[in-house]
Amino acid sequence: MEQQQYVGIDLHRRRSVIVRVDEHGEHTLPVRIDNDAAALAAEVAKAGEHPEVVLEATYGWYWAVDVLQELGATVHLAHPLGLNWGHRRRKDDVADATDLVDMLRLGRLPEAWIAPPACRELRELVRYRAKLVCLRSGLKAQVHAVLAKEGVHVPVSDLFGVTGQRLLDEVPLGRAYTIRVESLRDLIEVYDREVAMADREVRTCLAGHPGWQAIQAIPGVGPVLGAVFVAEIDDVTRFPTARHLCSWAGLTPTHHESDTTVVKGHITKQGSRLVRWAAVEAAQKTGDFLRTDYRRIAERRNNRKIARVAVARKIVTLVYYGLRDGHIRCLEPKAAA
Repeated sequence: MEQQQYVGIDLHRRRSVIVRVDEHGEHTLPVRIDNDAAALAAEVAKAGEHPEVVLEATYGWYWAVDVLQELGATVHLAHPLGLNWGHRRRKDDVADATDLVDMLRLGRLPEAWIAPPACRELRELVRYRAKLVCLRSGLKAQVHAVLAKEGVHVPVSDLFGVTGQRLLDEVPLGRAYTIRVESLRDLIEVYDREVAMADREVRTCLAGHPGWQAIQAIPGVGPVLGAVFVAEIDDVTRFPTARHLCSWAGLTPTHHESDTTVVKGHITKQGSRLVRWAAVEAAQKTGDFLRTDYRRIAERRNNRKIARVAVARKIVTLVYYGLRDGHIRCLEPKAAA
């Protein structure tokens, strides 16, 4: 009977190291290859049919996972935060690949979820839109900074609305400041166009998605934040409960326990940064929804930030049920008695 083969890959931008080991722990000599789909497939094929392959969730892992899955390998993605390499005397590519394959063989590997190609494409669009908005916000901040240097008071809440644009057209500035503001306004127009394009693509991808429609019933969650939740979470059934989803999003407190001492700290912030941002954004726009919970927690803890995060955690809980069931029962109108 053919022995089960395990393969560890230390993936980098240009080259990668591959180590093979059998079920008894016998290692082969490490092989270093240039990153190429054909070279990777040829080397892993030496491990026989359906090998167990592990690589770290590092820069550009998408292509390697696709190649390995097409080859028939069972691919495992190592979570970087769970590896805890420690203070080893030797830290190199061969040692990393060897440690990865040994952890896989011994069942000690901290695994990350491998998102399917469709989810990766949606994430690419959603994350790109978020990046565009972030860059655009930086440009707008520069315009405010230039006006501040010239002592210009901005009487409107939105400098880039109709009234604000009229102000920018008429405000007298020095030549250098005028050149910079006009250039920034041109760039902002370009970003506006690209953000609108990304919005259209995301809406097309999510058209008819029951979970996306359902979670928009949550006050504070619209099409944009809803798209963030859908793209980053994707298959919500991989989480047994809503509490597991909150933990994955980094919205649960740290827990340190030793003997009879238990210390709980601030939230872990380990997980999708975009999901945490979307949840906190929604928590600030809920209006009267969850307002009682917010006030109660803020008064008890004497901290509005803690209360806001607690409300964000409740919103993620509702997102869990919306994505799982396609509706949120507590938000549905009650039937007349």
